[in-house]
Amino acid sequence: MSQDPSRLSPLPSGRIEERFEDKSPRYTEAEAIAEANRCLYCVDAPCVRACPTSIDIPSFIRKIATGQVKGAARTILTANLLGQSCGQACPVEVLCAGDCVYNAWGREPIAIGRLQRYAVESALARDPRLFRAKPPTGKRVALVGAGPASIAAAGYLALEGHRAVIFEQRSIPGGLNTLGIAPYKMKGDEALRELEWVLSLGDVELRTGVSVVERAAAPGEVSTGDLIAGYDAVFLGLGLGADARLGIPGEDGEGVVGATAFIERLKADPRLDLAGVRRAAVVGGGNTALDVAHELALLGVDVAIVYRRSEAEMSGYAHELEGARVAGARLVENRVPVEVVREGGRVVALRVAPADARREAQGATPVAEELVPADLVAVAIGQSRATRVALAFEGVSLDARGRVVVDPATHRTGNPKVYSGGDCVNGGKEVVNAVAEAKIAARAMHEAMMTRAGGAAPGPAPQGS
Repeated sequence: MSQDPSRLSPLPSGRIEERFEDKSPRYTEAEAIAEANRCLYCVDAPCVRACPTSIDIPSFIRKIATGQVKGAARTILTANLLGQSCGQACPVEVLCAGDCVYNAWGREPIAIGRLQRYAVESALARDPRLFRAKPPTGKRVALVGAGPASIAAAGYLALEGHRAVIFEQRSIPGGLNTLGIAPYKMKGDEALRELEWVLSLGDVELRTGVSVVERAAAPGEVSTGDLIAGYDAVFLGLGLGADARLGIPGEDGEGVVGATAFIERLKADPRLDLAGVRRAAVVGGGNTALDVAHELALLGVDVAIVYRRSEAEMSGYAHELEGARVAGARLVENRVPVEVVREGGRVVALRVAPADARREAQGATPVAEELVPADLVAVAIGQSRATRVALAFEGVSLDARGRVVVDPATHRTGNPKVYSGGDCVNGGKEVVNAVAEAKIAARAMHEAMMTRAGGAAPGPAPQGS
């Protein structure tokens, strides 16, 4: 099913995510100017070096301070087409703001994310026509998956004059941005508005409800061979697969959910009902686990985060753990789940054992077990890799961890027509990393297509209208 870029279907009302307040609401003009005037506009600014997309942060902040909001937005979006969502969802505490020079002086760092959000949202609300696409080249690129990497790549390609066609098997596009970002950071409908803007940049078509398979045999399927034959290049923005499972007794059945699947329902499915869920156990120590715990705690649920190692060893960001704790979640560290306890089929607790005792048991019954009361168990211990589609393209290979192998300089795979980026390549990083990889791939695809066509060398970054 094709989508008119200006008429993406809205998400249904009654979703639980609508209950969440915005953690960092958009600045007013006065607030933005006041905060922008705190910036020192550093030469060789460390915040720029910390940004995966290398946004000229001092420049856009100076433009905000002098009332040039449109110029600020263009500076941001030239470097990062998903600058709006990154302004809301980026972990600035460990990226740009985390490297702000004010940190070394014991002062509050510049609120770079909120300034970025202010500039982009304000400018696009006034006039979304910030860029003008170059004349059509006649080249076509197929992009598999409608997540952040493909969306960004499609936008950059369209600005160069190429036709970009995005194939998405789900009915709701946007990937992580629409269905995975914590709703207190960004709502799904905000992600769709950003997607609509990217689709308006040039010749971009979004086809939802279409599966890319090795051999098409049914309506709604397109084969990998058809993409290779019918397009000048292919970009794989496959994301990640299903949530991993614990593999313990009692896991099957109602009351045990994969974390990403649960967040998706919370953001998009008005049928999700948490009535009766008073206590929850979230298993894992990464940012997804912390997001789920934070969300449930904000909904009034008593949440325990069960992690197999110590707090110091958690892969999740310290500021995200602190946020979950402030909302009411608690950490149960150095514990491993051994059983989901049920009564009459209903989840009542998660049985856990000390991690060291579990390892030392070597298959024996764990010792010193305890119960974590729970009506819901959310499992956030990783996701499978989206390997099936990738391997259906001749020459595309995976590394030992199931990630698509690419040349870091171009993000080209072993197939000269196939490129890739985002979570399926980096294993699961931030939206800003997906955009950075999409920029590399889009530039390389453009160069390859124009070289084959005998076209001119690539021009400078897209300029505004």
